[in-house]
Amino acid sequence: MTVTFRRTRFLAALAALPLLITACAGAPEARERIATAAGFPVEASGCGFTATVAAPPERAVTMNQGATEVMLALDLSDRMVGTAYLDDAVPEKWQETYDAVPVLSKEYPDHETLLAAKPDFVYGSYASAFAAESAGTQDELADLGIGSFLSLFGCGENRPSADVSFDSVWDEIETVADVFGVPERAAALEREQQGQLDELAATKPGAGLDVFWYDSGDKTAFAGTGDGGPQLILDAVGATNVFADVEGGWADVSWEEVVAADPDVIVVADAGWSSAEEKIALLEKDPVLKSLRAVQAEAYVVLPFSETTPGVRLADGAVSVGTQLAELG
Repeated sequence: MTVTFRRTRFLAALAALPLLITACAGAPEARERIATAAGFPVEASGCGFTATVAAPPERAVTMNQGATEVMLALDLSDRMVGTAYLDDAVPEKWQETYDAVPVLSKEYPDHETLLAAKPDFVYGSYASAFAAESAGTQDELADLGIGSFLSLFGCGENRPSADVSFDSVWDEIETVADVFGVPERAAALEREQQGQLDELAATKPGAGLDVFWYDSGDKTAFAGTGDGGPQLILDAVGATNVFADVEGGWADVSWEEVVAADPDVIVVADAGWSSAEEKIALLEKDPVLKSLRAVQAEAYVVLPFSETTPGVRLADGAVSVGTQLAELG
């Protein structure tokens, strides 16, 4: 069965909104400013906060890898004056443009460090980006004239402000593209990713396979469950998630439950704080876990953490899982 996704767009309505910038039409600078402001103001809403952006930002800061990579995918590195907090490596296709952006902090910069970069917009993937000890709250930033946007999937307490789907992933990318005045780039990216998903739907490389998605943990397993990025990827490749009936995107499950499921394949997330190598070593050394069929067969699929969360690389994650499953035979 081919998976299709429906999209609702509002670009025509946005284009009809009145300009907030006025100037003499005869001067070149005025004509440039009027052209830049076409289609503005734009509203960016996520997790209960709405920022009204009067013109495309020129000095953006991204506070997490997911937000950073949305900007890079939309070719907006020239509008960035800072970034922070990687989970793993930036993919090679964006490495050069990423390297041109100043890194403000290995993890979150504090409020003063952020303000020193003189941002006009801050984009974060998780609510923690806008904590008092980090960027500061979105209301505080707004009082300083700084726009902001929090990912639809990072509201905190495992509660996204949108149903997790490829469609809502594209909604977030479209919102960012609208804020920066480049909606056509979001549309092109969506077409490319929809083509990747259509190909996976046609080939179903995971058909007939029961999969345990191992994110992290040792005393218990933090597993990919039924309502997040891991489930979307496994659905895309036609595989069965052994913990699909557990609510949320990720959840702690007991090792006894993993043993009872005895999966065909284990997807292992690779992150800076919990490497794939460490998790595979745990599986292979534990006297009970090493008896799992997937461990006996070394049927592992390894995926960067940044390709497991709802975001611009989720389709890449689906393609990678599909390719690795096909290679396992």
